[in-house]
Amino acid sequence: MTPAPSTLEDCRRLDAQDPLRGLRDLFALPEGVIYLDGNSLGVMPKAAPARIAQAVSQEWGTGLIRSWNEARWFDMPQRLGDQVARLIGAAPGEVVCTDSTSVNLYKVLFAAIAMQKKHGGRRVVVSERSNFPTDLYIAASVCREHGLELRLVNAPSEIPAALGPDVAVLMLTHVNYRTGAMHDMPALTQLAHDAGAIAMWDLCHRVGAVPVDLNRADADFAVGCGYKYLNGGPGAPAFAWVHARHADEWQQPLSGWWGHAA
Repeated sequence: MTPAPSTLEDCRRLDAQDPLRGLRDLFALPEGVIYLDGNSLGVMPKAAPARIAQAVSQEWGTGLIRSWNEARWFDMPQRLGDQVARLIGAAPGEVVCTDSTSVNLYKVLFAAIAMQKKHGGRRVVVSERSNFPTDLYIAASVCREHGLELRLVNAPSEIPAALGPDVAVLMLTHVNYRTGAMHDMPALTQLAHDAGAIAMWDLCHRVGAVPVDLNRADADFAVGCGYKYLNGGPGAPAFAWVHARHADEWQQPLSGWWGHAA
């Protein structure tokens, strides 16, 4: 095991050996700034200002309505989704970039619960009490709408016992936003499936920071944002993923408004 660096020189030496070191030159940072807040807002890529200026002055300013076709605005949610797919272990056509994480979470949770309605006894959504607060607000709202219970566990070790025959959905954030602790996605997804539940994951604090493979983990749904470790900037669209096995079934409860939002 490599010993932890103890001096500034140790840190500089390890930095010089990092195979990703050159990627720092792709981003704009003020001189002398060490930025560790990518979990809240990613730094700006150096190429972003020129690309934004082109979109505003040429695609919008000059192209006007023609840019829906000429600049391919129409299929941009799917094209961007295919790029995100490569980062999260998804296949082409399984990811769409649209809306915010909160809106996407509402959509997929609404659809997952509707899909589980055929199992009349499944009236519970399980999550962690330390989950990102916004996720819990959305889950509480959807549960009230459907007459379900939101069951919160106090620690990851309590999750297996909470996955009883009454559970419809297990909804977790893969990396805890406070502690950095990371769940074992394949293991918990398998536990959820063994209990007859759907496994749903929030990737906001993982995608772009550490590898993730949704298909290998056999997850059901996932959402994530574009402005943190994906460096999309404030206002960047979020994304949603659905496993191919649910491609037809999950859209039925949404009555077509998912495609409209995309």
